[in-house]
Amino acid sequence: MAWFQHTLELPAFRRGFHLITPRIVEALPQLSQIKIGLLHVYIQHTSASLSINENADADVPADLEASFNAIAPEDFDYRHTIEGPDDMPAHVKAALLGSSVSVPVRGGRLLLGSWQGIYLCEHRNRAGRRKLVLTIEGEIKG
Repeated sequence: MAWFQHTLELPAFRRGFHLITPRIVEALPQLSQIKIGLLHVYIQHTSASLSINENADADVPADLEASFNAIAPEDFDYRHTIEGPDDMPAHVKAALLGSSVSVPVRGGRLLLGSWQGIYLCEHRNRAGRRKLVLTIEGEIKG
């Protein structure tokens, strides 16, 4: 068994759901060495999250954003408001979606479904760069 770990710093993204699968794969050259294993992706922030969802239709990220805005609106009577009206809704959305995803690996490839991708879910209006910890555990080819 082998372990590989890398921190990927993403640029600032606008609010919404952003497909980041290609960035993750590019940051992990060791992925090609894995016969069978698991990739764990963890975001080190509390106002953004990760999700695996459909990557084929551009309407899906827009609909997800609209749905989560309805679930956690900015005009709700939150107590935690010191960081702006988008901060507490961002925490609610991140709590619902989660801070990590895991994807099986086989033959040096992520075993995502045909229409699946990994998304950075940016919940702030003016967020900064985001850091992801990418950890692969697996059996090396050979």
